[in-house]
Amino acid sequence: MFAKLAFKNIKRSIKDYAIYFFTLVLGVAIFYVFNSLESQSVMLDVTDRVRDMLDLINVLMGIVSVFVACILGALIIYASRFLIKRRSKEFGIYLTLGMSKRKISLILILETFLIGLLSLAVGLVLGVIASQFTSVLVANMFEADLTNFQFVFSFPAMLQTIFYFGIIYLIVMIFNTINISRQKLINLLSNSRRNEKIRNKNLWICTIFFIIAAVVLGYAYYLVTDGLQNLVMEGNGPEVLLIPITMGIVSTFLLFWSLSGILLRIVMSFKKVYYNKLNSFILRQFSSKINTTVASMSVICLMLFVTICVLGSAISINASLSQDIARSLPRDAMVEGMGEGYIDVKEIYRREDLNLDDILTDIAEYQIYRIETPTDKQYFASDAAISPTVTINQNEDGSFISEEYSISERYIHASDYNKIAEIFSLPTVELAKDEYAILANYQQIVEIRNAAMKKGLLINLPGNTLKPKYDQCIDGAIRLEVGNANEGLIIVPDHIDLAKNAISSRQVLLGNYKNPEQADELAKMLEQVGGRFFSDNGEQDGISGAQDIYYYNVETKQSIIDNNVGTSALVTFVGLYLGVIFLISSAAVLALKELSESSDNRSKYTTLRKIGASNSMLNRALFWQIFIFFLFPLLIAILHSIFGLMFCDFMLATLGGVNIAATIPTVSAILLAIYGGYFLITYFCSRNIIREHRS
Repeated sequence: MFAKLAFKNIKRSIKDYAIYFFTLVLGVAIFYVFNSLESQSVMLDVTDRVRDMLDLINVLMGIVSVFVACILGALIIYASRFLIKRRSKEFGIYLTLGMSKRKISLILILETFLIGLLSLAVGLVLGVIASQFTSVLVANMFEADLTNFQFVFSFPAMLQTIFYFGIIYLIVMIFNTINISRQKLINLLSNSRRNEKIRNKNLWICTIFFIIAAVVLGYAYYLVTDGLQNLVMEGNGPEVLLIPITMGIVSTFLLFWSLSGILLRIVMSFKKVYYNKLNSFILRQFSSKINTTVASMSVICLMLFVTICVLGSAISINASLSQDIARSLPRDAMVEGMGEGYIDVKEIYRREDLNLDDILTDIAEYQIYRIETPTDKQYFASDAAISPTVTINQNEDGSFISEEYSISERYIHASDYNKIAEIFSLPTVELAKDEYAILANYQQIVEIRNAAMKKGLLINLPGNTLKPKYDQCIDGAIRLEVGNANEGLIIVPDHIDLAKNAISSRQVLLGNYKNPEQADELAKMLEQVGGRFFSDNGEQDGISGAQDIYYYNVETKQSIIDNNVGTSALVTFVGLYLGVIFLISSAAVLALKELSESSDNRSKYTTLRKIGASNSMLNRALFWQIFIFFLFPLLIAILHSIFGLMFCDFMLATLGGVNIAATIPTVSAILLAIYGGYFLITYFCSRNIIREHRS
């Protein structure tokens, strides 16, 4: 009997369960997709290094899934509260007819079990289908061979999904049982007529708090954009970011609180708009909602803000990396030796019975020197890795304070640079005997160097004083690496004896494999020397007593791609996983609140219908009411995100030319699909609710 009644209740209340069911299905599908990466990647033909990175991604996905399960569990419990409130009168009638609370709880348990079972089945089917596209995404990211691609079903991911959601459903069942047992008959019968108490707020107080919120928020925006570089250069730690974060959270709450008191007053001053059709009803309903949901609207707004920033950053890292790889890796391998005095990389390989000319072709080599450079303090203050105590000093009028200072910098002869510039598609330079240029692409440091070059600051080398040829840096780098890591390489005329004054030097060789079909074998031959120390007397590893010690490093194009793509994939998958879950949670909470409001306000729509409002007018009023309710926190979240993404762009500058703005269409499409989907379901469900008692 209870099973039959549970089936009938689900069928009769299907419109109430739509949001609940939609959330469960999405949660199950996404949970399965991101936990099936291991099974999807097993079939890919990848290198051992990529396989290790995929294993790390799978481990991290498992850890993140625990956090995601907690979020979904809290969301499902919240949705269950709405369903119980929505059906409180029904449960009150059951009690009136003599049914015990234990039997009502049993019906709820059966309903939860049936809905959970159905959502698991549908969600797993959708997840399995979606995971096939994820397999293609993983393969494309790691340039894996897809010739053996086949349909993949992850049994471990299915078991993990069932396990986590089984626990969630069990907790929901227990929660519902406790909730029903605590309800009194009078409360169950009168819940539909109980509304939250609305208190009118003083207009002047609201206006003052709105101004305070706007000013604080504006200053927080400044701190994470134009003011961020000053914070970084002053040597403040990461904890300084807690200041703008706290200011943003507090000001967001104050913004919603103050707007809930002044928004209606502002619109009421435009009488033609306010009294047009049912606009007064729409605006009063909306004002009432944000008046009673300030805290939850603030949290939802902040969650949407985090979602946009996380999705934008994750997608942009992946997209920019693909572009950077093609631009930054024009050769198959790079071999470099570092130490004091003259370095001969080929000689070290000959000691190992290897001839670099038999391994590489199109070899190009250049020498870089590190020299202590007396110059103005602020000019090379960027080299924090060498002199972490250096700061930038400026006068009150913004001009630099001149101070003689010595710091080590990297130098290269113009002929060496021009030879390599052609390989990296960089502009060549022609320098006079008293000129220099700088190659750099680390944006924050470039800005500092550009400011100094525009002022014509000089470099003092023994017997030479050099002035800048250009007023800004040449954008680029001449190493095989992905990322915006070049803080500055100073290009000087060939007549300057850099070796004489160098405290260390580096010889770099670039080349392509002589036989590309044997790339793996040739890479292993190169790596026999890479990562090892050599002395001037030929001894290796752990030597002592030698005057000159050299370190040799090998980087191959494929190893750089594997390492960077692996990191990119890790960030992308975690970002997408968390971003989509936050988006679902935000949209679901808004939807449930709106459905609850529609249920509470059925009598208002009935009254409007009785005084002559047509169904089309009521539907239009309902549509705009829900639309504004969904749009309001999203608009403020988008405003936050404009500055949040600028902050992310600043922080991600070390990863390369990250263009977060280019991800706006993709992020917008995800928002439209999920957030817009919840909006439409909410509207159609609410429309059915207000049609229940038509006269």
